[in-house]
Amino acid sequence: MVSGRVKSLLVAVFSLFIASFFNMASAQPHEGDHQLANHEDGGGEAKEEKKGFNASEVIFGHVLNAHEFHFLDIGDHPVSIPLPVIVYSPQRGLTSFMSSKFEHGHKAHNGYMLLTDESIKHHGLDPKKYNAQDIVAVNDKGEIDETVKVYDISLTRNVVQMLIALILFTWIMLRIAKRYKSGVGVTSAPKGSQSLLEPVITFVRDEVAKPNLGKKADKYLPFILTVFFFILINNLVGLIPGSANVTGNIAFTATLGVISFVVILASTNKHYWGHIFNPPGVPFGVKLILVPVEFLSVFIKPFALIIRLFANMVAGHIIIICLISLIFIFSQLSTYAGWGASPLAVGFTIFIYFIELLVAFIQAFIFALLTAVFIGQAFEGSHDDVNHHEDAVVI
Repeated sequence: MVSGRVKSLLVAVFSLFIASFFNMASAQPHEGDHQLANHEDGGGEAKEEKKGFNASEVIFGHVLNAHEFHFLDIGDHPVSIPLPVIVYSPQRGLTSFMSSKFEHGHKAHNGYMLLTDESIKHHGLDPKKYNAQDIVAVNDKGEIDETVKVYDISLTRNVVQMLIALILFTWIMLRIAKRYKSGVGVTSAPKGSQSLLEPVITFVRDEVAKPNLGKKADKYLPFILTVFFFILINNLVGLIPGSANVTGNIAFTATLGVISFVVILASTNKHYWGHIFNPPGVPFGVKLILVPVEFLSVFIKPFALIIRLFANMVAGHIIIICLISLIFIFSQLSTYAGWGASPLAVGFTIFIYFIELLVAFIQAFIFALLTAVFIGQAFEGSHDDVNHHEDAVVI
């Protein structure tokens, strides 16, 4: 609760900082352009001004998907790891090459172009239809050919990082399972990674699965544990500098939400639907209002899972980038202001980073907990049926 309030306060404060100082910083180059134009000779060419720091470009470049892992820029030379580009066009067939051929969106290759914010403006494209990192077809003159349909099935950084996290997760679990099969942790105390993960697994079983799923806890425990650890490992890997924010991608959370939705629906029974379409003990006039609300709640529950994970993970990454961006925003106003803001920005960044480590565990736990709660609600019987509270019956 306290960390949530602190986080909300920091979002508000630094949003105001960024809105005010970024506007001031972005106004500086325009004044320079105006003065340069007034003092320019008639036949001379205007000097190209150095591009200023664009905080929004850095923020969205990190939280959105891309065709490369970008780490930093050394001067005008980006340091990145290119990824395979795989595109299919009904007119041109299947094509694949490395994203480095695009030269970060400055060059077309093999009849295709990687869009950037600058190229969208340069070609006069509709920003509602085209986005940065989209791949479009171009003709021999370098002009965008909208008649060619392009299907981008590339291995983007979100996909690659998710696969890496999945391989890492599978390797850890298989390694632990092999130890248990050999007797380590069964006839003796757990060792190494066993002693680290066994309390977590026990916690999820005793505090998430059993209280909400009762006698069916063992049936759903593999699914609950898989969801928990898959979200957790992607949250933690996403905190590595230069990595992708996979759990901050709405497609990723939507996929998990749809899977949970399918499991919830597959666990329903007649009592569940009876309480939705014919709530017992409720006057008919109230049913006219309550039934649509209850029916919508069937879809709102997985939607809440999707938005909660997405919003929390995106918010944390944006706050960290905003804090670091303050150094460059202040440095555009004054070199001394940039150096003066550095200790404060770095200090708050480290503080938020440790909070994000905690949030990575909390969000995985909440997603698993609410999934278990919704599944338990789906197969529970009437209000008099309390057999899903097995511990209470034993007591």
